Amino acid sequence: MFTTFFHTCRNKGLTISLNEWLTLQSALDHGLGGSSLTQFYYLSRMILVKSETEFDRFDQAFEECFKDIRSDNIITKEMLRWLDKEDLKALAEEEQRGMLNRLEESPLIDKEEVEQKLKERQKDQDSEHNGGNYWIGTMGKTSFGNTGGNMGGIRIGGVTGHQSAFAVLGSHKYKDFRDDRILDNRQFQMALRKLRQFSAKLDIPKTELDIDGTIDKTCSNGGCLQIVMERPRKNSVKLLLLMDSGGTMIPYSSLMNELFQSVHKDNHYKEVKCYYFHNCIYSKLYNSPECENGDWIDTEWMFRNLSSDYKVIIVGDAAMAPEELYSATGNYRGPNGGLSGWEWLKLMKRHYKRIVWLNPKMAPGAAPWREAETAVKELFPMYKLTVAGLQKAMQTLMAGR
Repeated sequence: MFTTFFHTCRNKGLTISLNEWLTLQSALDHGLGGSSLTQFYYLSRMILVKSETEFDRFDQAFEECFKDIRSDNIITKEMLRWLDKEDLKALAEEEQRGMLNRLEESPLIDKEEVEQKLKERQKDQDSEHNGGNYWIGTMGKTSFGNTGGNMGGIRIGGVTGHQSAFAVLGSHKYKDFRDDRILDNRQFQMALRKLRQFSAKLDIPKTELDIDGTIDKTCSNGGCLQIVMERPRKNSVKLLLLMDSGGTMIPYSSLMNELFQSVHKDNHYKEVKCYYFHNCIYSKLYNSPECENGDWIDTEWMFRNLSSDYKVIIVGDAAMAPEELYSATGNYRGPNGGLSGWEWLKLMKRHYKRIVWLNPKMAPGAAPWREAETAVKELFPMYKLTVAGLQKAMQTLMAGR
């Protein structure tokens, strides 16, 4: 029973064991799902889904398998197509406010009555409706649909307007929980906390009470209190962040800014250095994302002054022409010191023992149409710039510590 649902969940990336699937079957045999598709949804999600990061995948699999079954909270794709109007999404704020001012005060909403009416309309409605006060549609005065003139009710599809709906159907509520989505500032900070390697051997004042040492000294001193202080344990990790800027990375400039801020908000590292490059690392690294000529440091200076124990994070899409990587004259932005980008990258790998490359749009597997990316992936561990990718990258940087 529900074999198609099982395979669909797996195809969406959910790791469901046979034991978990049999547990679900047993729960159904005992009547825990009742006769409600809604109850079955929550029962199966509780048994099959191990993390909130998988909620969105589960919802997609559930919708794909049961999209033609009418239920309390399943809206068909055809109805969502009727209700999702691009032109309505573009309503100006002035128009939204004007509409809000024209709304008549609504009496107290009976949620159960609204939900019952929605079920009845779902059964009977077979076409798109805009305006009016009866069917599910847009710009109307019913209690269900979107961008209408009724306060409260159930929004289906569309975008939020007056934010008065008591329920929203047909939306992917858990898409922000996925571990393959692009990161925000908080997620950067949470992942970067994994870069911790505490040490009490740093050359800093002894400012923390050494409890064990104090007890030992006091006992050895005949019970007369003798305070012992120790150096605080500090994160000894030194971080070097190198970010691609300009060109094909422009769409990711806000993401790069989030990463930069996250690194500098977490002031627990022993040292943090940040430089920029365009497409590939050559003989110069820039001090700012504008990558202006003259506002740079020598890459060789970095090798001499930033020791090999730095953890290195390189961020870029590796989207460059092959000659930018392999030719000694391939740097179109500035000097290359007589070496190709590929040779500079090999020098990076030779000098620094821990390097990862984060790519915001990495192609899965080998990408023959993106020769440079494929080559860079062979040189450095490369991860997609998502929650899961960043976590794996941090694990790689701290491996064998």
